[in-house]
Amino acid sequence: MSHNIYLYILIMAGVSYLIRVLPLTLIRKEIRNPFVRSFLYYVPYVTLAVMTFPAILDATQSPISGAIALICGIAVAWFGGSLFQVAVACCGVVFLFELFLIH
Repeated sequence: MSHNIYLYILIMAGVSYLIRVLPLTLIRKEIRNPFVRSFLYYVPYVTLAVMTFPAILDATQSPISGAIALICGIAVAWFGGSLFQVAVACCGVVFLFELFLIH
């Protein structure tokens, strides 16, 4: 059984390495296609959103308070709030919601 674990780790390491190295070795010239360029531009933002969104809802006692904080954070960011202001507003909303409305 323990030998299978090492095989799995070796395969995962190989796949991770190939995912990172193949684009660098296969694509030598500048990418000019506007669709591919915009796709590559937004990949980090989408990845961050996919990792962050479930954590927003699961990090609180109630998913409802996480959802309300998410809406509040979007509103503060929409009206020009900095990252610190968005974080403080979201933390405050969760704190107040869970303090007064969840028993």
